[in-house]
Amino acid sequence: MTAAIFEQPLRLEQILSLSYNATPDKFDKTWKAPLSTLLGLGRAVGADFVEFFLERKNYISCLAEDDAITSISPSLVSGAGVRVFKGSSDCYVSTNDLSFEGLKAALEKGLAIMGLEMPDSTASVPEINLEPLRDYGLGRGKDNWLASCPSMQTMGEVLLEANAALAEKADHVQARRAAYFRDCQEVLVASSDGTFARDIRLTQSVGFNLLCADGEHRSSIGERLGNTGDPSFLTAWDYSETAEKVAEAASNMLYADYVESGNYPIIMANHFGGVIFHEACGHLLETTQIEKETTPFMNKKGQKVAHESLTAWDEGLSTEAFGTIDMDDEGMPVQRTLLIENGILKNFISDRAGEMRTGHPRTGSGRRQGYTHAAASRMRNTYIAPGEHTVEELFASVDKGIYCKKMGGGSVGPTGQFNFAVDEAYLIEDGKITKPLKGATLIGEATGIMNKISMCSDDISLAPGFCGSVSGSVYVTVGQPHIRVDDITVGGR
Repeated sequence: MTAAIFEQPLRLEQILSLSYNATPDKFDKTWKAPLSTLLGLGRAVGADFVEFFLERKNYISCLAEDDAITSISPSLVSGAGVRVFKGSSDCYVSTNDLSFEGLKAALEKGLAIMGLEMPDSTASVPEINLEPLRDYGLGRGKDNWLASCPSMQTMGEVLLEANAALAEKADHVQARRAAYFRDCQEVLVASSDGTFARDIRLTQSVGFNLLCADGEHRSSIGERLGNTGDPSFLTAWDYSETAEKVAEAASNMLYADYVESGNYPIIMANHFGGVIFHEACGHLLETTQIEKETTPFMNKKGQKVAHESLTAWDEGLSTEAFGTIDMDDEGMPVQRTLLIENGILKNFISDRAGEMRTGHPRTGSGRRQGYTHAAASRMRNTYIAPGEHTVEELFASVDKGIYCKKMGGGSVGPTGQFNFAVDEAYLIEDGKITKPLKGATLIGEATGIMNKISMCSDDISLAPGFCGSVSGSVYVTVGQPHIRVDDITVGGR
């Protein structure tokens, strides 16, 4: 028996012997019948809500070290996850078996975990009435993206040419690395509220890491670019321009003086400077933090939480940005979410579970690394909006401070305490940059720094990033214009 056509509700004994003829190499409308049957089974057993997430992924990465390709790592992934809600509780079960039997086994395990028992074999199980397939994979030539991406040979050739350009532009080179990856993902979401949606995502990233050394002097600088949806991204990369930027920064930092620790006003550059807002504030606006009661902002909606100069957004719509998606991993179309407006907290970043448990409406932010993870409230493209000042006005406002041009790694505590290394910094004296500095670390906490961002320039820029949280690692964008922070603790020597 197949699940392709049936008009009357099935009995459980029929479902237990069911098979289906869904398209094996593509998520299309033929998956509707088996998934609607399984969703109906979950609801008939007593689940309040059931969701299936199906995934196929084609991934490859390539690494060039100095003048050789040292690693090519391909990966093919396929599987599904099922999430079962009962009351305020839920569980998640994943499987790499996309057959009807495999999906049914995962569902049965989830139901059992929630204490839901299968009914009598003669019980009627009506299917869920899914919407017509909402197929975002049909837009912008997505079905042809993977075939249009560069070959392995082209990947290697571009990275070796890029590393050669870096060698020409940099002095005192200790090591050069150029790395690229391509991640093409097809997903299908079907849930008991009628959601039935498909998407294809193409995410790519390329960049350099450069280590320079001269005696006891060392400097290390990296730069990464990211893109969604453009198969020609790698071949269109202007690696000469990126190499020049990285080489200049490494040269400036090689002989830089160490910063003196203390409290300073700082000017933080645009682009990846937005990582501090992402880490120190953005995560605290996710409903996963409200559920845990680990955010200082949980009861502050409608209240002032930042300086009146600060407005911030989270969205999935910016053209080709690293966190851009057409639908989230719960099948909801993405949107723009105003987080903070002139210092006032307006909205939180919410997924389905977040809406259910906190009351904050979904924002198209249910995201996950892949089928082995349940979706959670996660950021997409998150940035501080441009302000009314020029960059020159920001610098002119600082008598003595630090320009944080390029941020490095760091750590953030569960309630917003943070420390971030600054990879490229400069001393500001009388509104002018005077000399390079190294060894700077920014130390603070979210509620404090948000109220000290007193000036924003008009030159917003976005940068790619990788964000790890409860639902795994996802691609995100951070960003901001140049900002002035009136006072922050800077660790150094």
